[in-house]
Amino acid sequence: MALDPETLTLLLETVRRFVAEQLLPHEEEVARTDAVPAGLVSQMADLGLFGISIPPAYGGMGLTAEEEVLVTLELGRASPVFRSIAATNIGIGSQGILIDGTDAQKERFLPKIADGSTISSFALTEPGVGSDAANVQTSARRVGDNYILNGTKRYITNAPEAGLFTVMARTGDAASGSAGVSAFVVEAGSPGLSIGRPERKMGQQGTHVADVVFEDCRVSAENLIGGVEGRGFKTAMKVLDKGRLSISAACTGFASRILDEAVSYAAERIQFGRPISEFQLIQAMISDSHTEILAAHSMILATARAKDQGLNIGTDAAACKLFASEMVGRVADRNVQIHGGAGYVADFPAERHYRDVRLYRIYEGTSEIQRIRIARDILARER
Repeated sequence: MALDPETLTLLLETVRRFVAEQLLPHEEEVARTDAVPAGLVSQMADLGLFGISIPPAYGGMGLTAEEEVLVTLELGRASPVFRSIAATNIGIGSQGILIDGTDAQKERFLPKIADGSTISSFALTEPGVGSDAANVQTSARRVGDNYILNGTKRYITNAPEAGLFTVMARTGDAASGSAGVSAFVVEAGSPGLSIGRPERKMGQQGTHVADVVFEDCRVSAENLIGGVEGRGFKTAMKVLDKGRLSISAACTGFASRILDEAVSYAAERIQFGRPISEFQLIQAMISDSHTEILAAHSMILATARAKDQGLNIGTDAAACKLFASEMVGRVADRNVQIHGGAGYVADFPAERHYRDVRLYRIYEGTSEIQRIRIARDILARER
């Protein structure tokens, strides 16, 4: 463990209090205005929440996987929007540099990611390339000491706010497959880099998604992650393995919060002269939700501990992401049902939760991709 038990307990209590006192009261405002107040982002940075996965040598906390999951379970109780602001710095935006970057790249980029002064983003998905990540079409052509990037990335989280992007681009020919994909750090403001109009989304208002367009964008060869071509796909997969564990924890933390709200409403809502919490079919929904949350919690902690032991968690991280993302959808659906008509109107948060959690089954690998990954890995072991 990176922290002693007393310090870890204090950190978790601080995050829990911050969520309750600062984030939850602003959720409705954020959803209405589609913007997170800058003061809240600054407070998150002051608490170190942008750097929990980055080593102390670069200004972060350097938490273990288990500790990071425990923090995310607490932060995840708030709207997914708040987690999303910090998530790219904690996970997919920084981990490519941390895992495979050169010492110079780590020293240059990680401190600003850790303190939250730079928002990082991960640019893999393209208009014609979603789950088929090995088929990246954005090109990177070497010209002297630079690479010239051309192509479009789509649905890139935090793109409008990002100060730098981890970009997957093809340095090999069209037939090279995953072996021709390389990873680059591209800084915002680079000539030839532009950001599209933020998309209108079903939920998670306040976190922004947009196209990232490269038109003869010149990037120094020093920004090729690891300094070696052809490793980008492997870097992306390692980054996504870790990100899936973090998303699983966020799903589970939010499901716990939703269940708390469902229980409170059921205890207060009177029908037929008594609280609806006394009806067995309501109790069944509550018990099913609690059981699934407990199962997800156990899976995530076990997988995080395995990662801390140096084991390969790719298959189990996919299983966690599959189960937790679908579980939180079922919990949110039951919450709407428990609220009845009130669950379908915007006066209660149940309606917003239902929309917000739907994205979890899509990004960083759809449920279908997780199933394919899990089955492929298990069958490969048998062979």
